[in-house]
Amino acid sequence: MQKFRAKTIVNLSGKSPETYVEGAKLLDKTDAPMIELNISCPNVKAGGMAFGMEPKAAASVVEAVRKATKKPLMVKLSPNAPDLIGVAMAVKNAGADAISLVNTFQATAINIETGRPYFENIRAGFSGPAVKPIALRMVYDLCLAMNKLPENERIPVVGLGGISCWQDAVEFIMAGASAVEVGTATFGNPLAMTEILKGIRNFMAKKGYKTLDDFRGCAL
Repeated sequence: MQKFRAKTIVNLSGKSPETYVEGAKLLDKTDAPMIELNISCPNVKAGGMAFGMEPKAAASVVEAVRKATKKPLMVKLSPNAPDLIGVAMAVKNAGADAISLVNTFQATAINIETGRPYFENIRAGFSGPAVKPIALRMVYDLCLAMNKLPENERIPVVGLGGISCWQDAVEFIMAGASAVEVGTATFGNPLAMTEILKGIRNFMAKKGYKTLDDFRGCAL
């Protein structure tokens, strides 16, 4: 990716605080400009509950990783947390430079021939267009909460979850997102990213917007 001069952000996940720290130390030796810390992974020391489900656990892993790397740290949050805003503020206070949300939603599927769930873990991550309205609401809520803080205490929020066209991306930016991520859409349409960029540029030209800041957060 770096050969294409792309801004490479490495997603780091782990099964324990020690594995997160080990990964961060390894990445700290590379040229990758930023780490996205995925704390939606199961915490094996807490009975399989994701690190990002509870503020204290989320803050503890962010603090540990923050000490292990000098690179900017973006923390990816789970939408399944009962107190999403509380988790977001905890990781911010623990040293996160940015927050990305949402990760996948817990879901399941059952094989009607065997009468058993398809997945060994029973639950798996659900993503795609169906989650967009919920993801957008969560990004909106967090950006609203972030805007209530003094300006020097705010950190950027990166929005994701079901973005499949330029209109979706514009909605997230209007909800306050500093940037967006696109994942599932690229599997069905490899040109999704270029089409989204082109659509945003055309929309901005039509509206007379010079920069994204001209309409970022306008819906808040």
